[in-house]
Amino acid sequence: MFPYLDTVARRYPPVIVWMIIGANVLAFLYQISLPPHALDRFLFEFALVPSRFFGRLSLVSPSDLTPFLTNIFLHGGWLHLILNMWTLWIFGPAVEDRLGPVRFLAFYFFCGIAAGLAHALANPNSVVPALGASGAIAGVIGCYARMFPAARLVVIIPILFIPLFFELRAFVFAILWFFMQIIPGFLSLGDPSSGGIAWWAHIGGFVAGWLITPLLRRSAAAYRPYYRDEGAYGFLPDGCREGGQGPWT
Repeated sequence: MFPYLDTVARRYPPVIVWMIIGANVLAFLYQISLPPHALDRFLFEFALVPSRFFGRLSLVSPSDLTPFLTNIFLHGGWLHLILNMWTLWIFGPAVEDRLGPVRFLAFYFFCGIAAGLAHALANPNSVVPALGASGAIAGVIGCYARMFPAARLVVIIPILFIPLFFELRAFVFAILWFFMQIIPGFLSLGDPSSGGIAWWAHIGGFVAGWLITPLLRRSAAAYRPYYRDEGAYGFLPDGCREGGQGPWT
């Protein structure tokens, strides 16, 4: 289930989203320019190795807190990078528009750090470097769903090689997505051989984004509300199809 299009109107250009995407691309290009030995050392230093904080490696190779931030700019391959940046591009602009660029950047970093902490606590003895922006982006999804629960999303569900397009409310998408993380997340606890996906990073980032949203959203005094004729794609400004009279935020 891949998000393809959102319907929330935006007033300001998503400058921070562009900058984050650019930083991720540049970091990945630097990664793939490294020879294998140097890349392994680079990932050990700047990706998140839980055992360096909570496991046996903390006794012989401890780390400062830098990897909790730097790991969210690293990726394991082109597909990993493209899927993460595409998801950020779908959900990030509307969230940045409502939070403002400075708050959005702080929000993104907060969710990324919370995601890394959740992963490290759930897998304290793991020596596998965890990397990727998906935990921070999970927070953006949680924020989007909380601010625009009735907004419509167009999602792609591939059946064999045929892409099928469906329309879902943002809240429904978020709930389905969250359960697709939490079920394998609980099944992976205590199993060192389970997959290569940081399920608990996704869970931690989503919960952090959902909880902190009311504290960061710009007030009505600082952000003029939208009106009905300022929507997009025939939808109301908050991505809904119907509603009462008056301004929409």
